Amino acid sequence: MAIEPFLLIALIIFVVYMVVSAFRIVPEYERLVVLALGRYAGTRGPGITLIIPFIETARKVDLRERFLEVPRQSVISKDNVTIDIDFLVYYRVVDPKLSILTIDDVVRASLNIAATTLRAVVGDIDLDDVLAKREQINDTLRMKLDEVTERWGLKVTRVEIREVEPPADVQEAMNRQMSAERARRATVTQAEGERQAAISVAEGEKQAAILRAEGERQAMILKAEGDRQAQLLKAQGYSAALKALEEEAHSLTEHTLMLQYLETLRQVGASASTKFIVPMEVTSLMERLTNTMAPNGHKDEAK
Repeated sequence: MAIEPFLLIALIIFVVYMVVSAFRIVPEYERLVVLALGRYAGTRGPGITLIIPFIETARKVDLRERFLEVPRQSVISKDNVTIDIDFLVYYRVVDPKLSILTIDDVVRASLNIAATTLRAVVGDIDLDDVLAKREQINDTLRMKLDEVTERWGLKVTRVEIREVEPPADVQEAMNRQMSAERARRATVTQAEGERQAAISVAEGEKQAAILRAEGERQAMILKAEGDRQAQLLKAQGYSAALKALEEEAHSLTEHTLMLQYLETLRQVGASASTKFIVPMEVTSLMERLTNTMAPNGHKDEAK
């Protein structure tokens, strides 16, 4: 019985399709979890992988880091304050087999467990700590989620709280508290500035007083040094004058003194006075002068 051309073409196309679809190209960041007749037959990839048609089925698993955006959750803190929180969970698949065989929908399950864990963690913390210790809450959430999702082949790498919104009345009270705190800090800053300014002024005045006192001391020292130098120069002048007089006195002879006395007597005799007082020293000098001026022959006779 001959096969009609149409059926032959269809058979050829089907065979080609089955052969082509049996070969899979798996990227580096993906893996294929293969089931053979419903039983686990291994994890394959990356590269070219053969999947036997009708016998084996493959589920693709992405190994790259991904994130879950957890919708805003209303949680109650330890001090009974309702808070709205939304956050992100970053994770990656570390065991493709567990992510396929142990749970139906790993993403939805992770979302649910993240919301439940958030309520448990925040329920043990006061509102002030929720607002002030986000990093600590992130770490706690990450560790708790990682413990749960580990059996699903997931690794939670990071948790980030994006927004924490307390009730309106609490928010208003916090705003008033923040305003009061800013006013207090402004007052403290102003007082500190005034104190620093006063210290700077006092320090400047102290330095100025020290400089003035130092200047006055230097001036007094210079004045005293000047007076000492002047007295020293004056004494040296007196000493030089006395020395000159002494040297001049040693060079004088009796003849010079007598001539000075005669010049003095001549000036006295030229005056209008009628009485003269002649010192005894003049008389003796006149005798010496007479003897000096006597002829040489007379002197010889006397000898």
